Amino acid sequence: MKIDILTLFPEMFPAVLSTGVIGRAAERGLLEFAVTDIRDHTEDKHRKADDYPFGGGAGQLMTAQPIFAAMRALGESPKAAYVSSALSAARRLYLSPRGRLLDQTLAEELSREERLILLCGHYEGVDQRALDAFGFEEVSVGDYVLTGGEVAAMALIDVVCRLVPGVLGSEESHREESVYSGLLEYPQYTRPASYEGTDVPEVLLSGNHRKIELWNFEQALRLTAERRPEMLRAWIAAHYDALDKKKKAIVDDILI
Repeated sequence: MKIDILTLFPEMFPAVLSTGVIGRAAERGLLEFAVTDIRDHTEDKHRKADDYPFGGGAGQLMTAQPIFAAMRALGESPKAAYVSSALSAARRLYLSPRGRLLDQTLAEELSREERLILLCGHYEGVDQRALDAFGFEEVSVGDYVLTGGEVAAMALIDVVCRLVPGVLGSEESHREESVYSGLLEYPQYTRPASYEGTDVPEVLLSGNHRKIELWNFEQALRLTAERRPEMLRAWIAAHYDALDKKKKAIVDDILI
């Protein structure tokens, strides 16, 4: 997968893209990143890439011209408003609080793309003509407002890239995440088995993989019921019929 990042602050990305799982995957050729400084494409002699919005309002907007030029430099052509991304080799995403929420379903969808182009907004946003002309989809990482799209882009990169085949290096990780997708993670423990008067739950030391699986499942359900009940309802609606008898009994017990 190749990911192009358009930003006013390219210096924010090198550490994220070159370390840990993501960095190792890039070294192995599984991922490729290119960071474009939008200011390099402005026609303003002072490298200005923002201006006041028409109609008034607080703050500044990123202007259309440097975004058009940066996209053209990537080989992308402007098209009619809201054109289908199927007509482009790249899926174009604008990080925005008003966009589709980035969840595991969307992450898995994006992980199957060959190329993504991420546009990081800043100030009060981006001139709508740039979004319309290149058919950018808007994606949000949560119901809050960041100072810019860079942190959101980093979150999207991390969430999506770990799902690209070979990046994690463990198919078992993917299988487990698939089972528990939509539930909060169950509690986990490591050595020592006893620490400061607190012991690891005995079932985890039993060596009985089925009992451990059911314990993990129950803990994930209980945590989700306590902290994100709406998430649990959605998960049950989607997965209940496919559960075995013991897991259905656990779900039923929690719902009582």
